[in-house]
Amino acid sequence: MPRSKIAGIGMYVPEKVFTNNDLLKYMDTSDEWIQERTGIKERRYAHRTEETTTTMGVAAAKIAIERAGITAQDVDFIVFATLCPDYYFPGCGVLVQRELKMKEIGALDVRNQCSGFLYALSVADQFIRSGTYKNILVIGSEKHSFGLDFSTRGRNVSVIFGDGAGAVVLQPTEKNDQGILSTHLHSDGESAEILAMYNPGTHANHWGAKNYASFDDAEISQMFMSHKMIDSAQNFPFMDGPSVFKKAIVKFPEVIMEALHKNGYELSDLNMLIPHQANLRISQFVQQKLKLRDDQVYNNIQKYGNTTAASVPIALCEAWQEGKIKEGNLVCLAAFGSGFTWASALLKW
Repeated sequence: MPRSKIAGIGMYVPEKVFTNNDLLKYMDTSDEWIQERTGIKERRYAHRTEETTTTMGVAAAKIAIERAGITAQDVDFIVFATLCPDYYFPGCGVLVQRELKMKEIGALDVRNQCSGFLYALSVADQFIRSGTYKNILVIGSEKHSFGLDFSTRGRNVSVIFGDGAGAVVLQPTEKNDQGILSTHLHSDGESAEILAMYNPGTHANHWGAKNYASFDDAEISQMFMSHKMIDSAQNFPFMDGPSVFKKAIVKFPEVIMEALHKNGYELSDLNMLIPHQANLRISQFVQQKLKLRDDQVYNNIQKYGNTTAASVPIALCEAWQEGKIKEGNLVCLAAFGSGFTWASALLKW
């Protein structure tokens, strides 16, 4: 059974840089406050009308396809991970297929938020291993800026997120010292609502999601998106930051060690850890807990913010472009996010 390898990788971030100080125009915050809590200095925001989650994904995909030495016509399956698709439906995968003028191949959309790219990578890996496909395009792309609450009310969430995309092309390899060694996927839905975007949705307050006391039964039974919901800020993401932090610093190390031990490795064997760029303080905590050196961990959240499903491929691509990941290196990818879901992948570059 062949393994799958990353044959090509690409990334795209919008040109527009939005610093912490730029946010002062919209909310009561400060550069010091944001950096202290998140480590973020700036992020990128997509053009409001000319860039979408799909177009950014396509831009990253074109680079990955070229670096893999193939054409768009050679791709035989697409897996697209995002939490902010262009449309409620259809998904972004088919839009990529259309934009790149591909054959009538399958396109799968993955909705696992911050863990989305690793879930997508795992799905693609299984297809390669089974011999079903030979060139799979895996994309993580996000346009968060379109749906954030740019006010003091929403600052705890809005200062964190940025836009961007990353993509890889997976291909089979017969080499024993190359490719994805294993992937590890987990979830715990017990606290799903503490990091969520409730609306638009079909729950109609089934889970007691948030602040619906002012809605009568008739309004609740009919609501998907209403003026009243918008007026009361029910259409923005919600996050209980401290609770997310507490869970993340436990599950991140667990899933990293799971991947290493599954394949007979120790932390000293690891050349590079690429964590999901959720919060620099989380990454630093994990690094300290695992006693990893600075040269074993790559972070770029300072420049791009949290790009959820795009953050792992963007960081992986940038680390490789900077020469920090070389052929034969042992690389671990790890993520934790809404759901809760968490995942890891261990690979030989």
